[in-house]
Amino acid sequence: MTACSIDPHPWSDLALAEVRTTLANGDRKRRQEPTGPGTAVITKTKPATKRPNLYRVLLLNDDYTPMEFVVHVLERFFNKDREAATRIMLHVHHHGIGECGIFTYEVAETKVTQVMDFARKHQHPLQCVMEKK
Repeated sequence: MTACSIDPHPWSDLALAEVRTTLANGDRKRRQEPTGPGTAVITKTKPATKRPNLYRVLLLNDDYTPMEFVVHVLERFFNKDREAATRIMLHVHHHGIGECGIFTYEVAETKVTQVMDFARKHQHPLQCVMEKK
C-alpha cells in the first residue's frame, strides 16, 4: 500500500490566497475607476455638530423695583412658579444679582429685551443682563 495524502479541502492554501488577492484588487479597481458620465462616487460626511454656547440671564438688584414686580417678571418671562420666583427674587435682593435661567444666545437675548421693555413700560429701573456661561 502506498501512502496517499488527501487534501481535506478542495481549495489549497495557494488557491485561496490567489482568490483573496483577486477579490481585493477587484474592489480596489472598482473604487478607483469612476468612468463615464454620471458615475462619480459621492461620499457622505457627517458634519461634527458643536453644541451652541449657553448664556446666563441675570437680574440685578436696585432700590426701587418692588419685589412683587420682580416675582411677576420671573413668573411671566421665565416660567417660574411662585415659590421659585420668590426664592430667586430674595437671592437678587440679598446678593445683588440672581440667575433667571440658562439659554442659547438668541433666547437669552430675547428674554433680556422682553424683561427690559416690560420694566420700562411699568416705569421700573429693573436691569436684566446676559453673560456667557
